[in-house]
Amino acid sequence: MTINIIDFLKIELYISLIVLVIVFIILGIKLIKTFTKFDGLLNDINDKMNRVDSAFEIVGKTADYIDSISNSISNVVLKLVRKFLKKKGNDTNEEE
Repeated sequence: MTINIIDFLKIELYISLIVLVIVFIILGIKLIKTFTKFDGLLNDINDKMNRVDSAFEIVGKTADYIDSISNSISNVVLKLVRKFLKKKGNDTNEEE
């Protein structure tokens, strides 16, 4: 019984292709598992970012509230200073 070289190469090619298909199937399964883990990681990061966003929103609203109070106080002080200067200016005009 003799084996022709061409038949031997065909058998070798078929075996190599079968091994290659098995390797690609295993790699595909591992890739799917990796993408599943990556998806879970992205969901976790997204949840944490939503929590941080709400915290920054609270800080921003508080800063806006403090800014409005500060503006109100500075406006009141400015009006008092203007009244005082206006009264002071009227007193100097009356003395002349």
